Amino acid sequence: MAILSTGPIENNPVSGVRPTQQVTIKLANRAADSLTVSVQGYVLSTTRTLYVSEVISIAPNEALTRNYFADLDAYEFVFETNTEGAEQVGISVWGKQASGQLVDAHRVVEHEKNS
Repeated sequence: MAILSTGPIENNPVSGVRPTQQVTIKLANRAADSLTVSVQGYVLSTTRTLYVSEVISIAPNEALTRNYFADLDAYEFVFETNTEGAEQVGISVWGKQASGQLVDAHRVVEHEKNS
């Protein structure tokens, strides 16, 4: 089983507007077998509140994209897979403005994460 997390991502307003209003998550399965990934998104404030809970099935050599609401002061995403070959799953998380423009400070990509 593998559990990966973005860690807390601050999204405090700048001039009254939060940098990120939407989170795009890209999942890629490079394995020869299908697998499932549990995606959990949390609103972070004085408490940690679950607001996204989805189990996604990914076919071999398939890539999927999911978009989630993120106009929040702080959030975190956690990914879990209990499939053998979990290292074959590529996950990237991208913050986006309302216009769809990427927010560089709110991106978490696989090759930049420390294990």
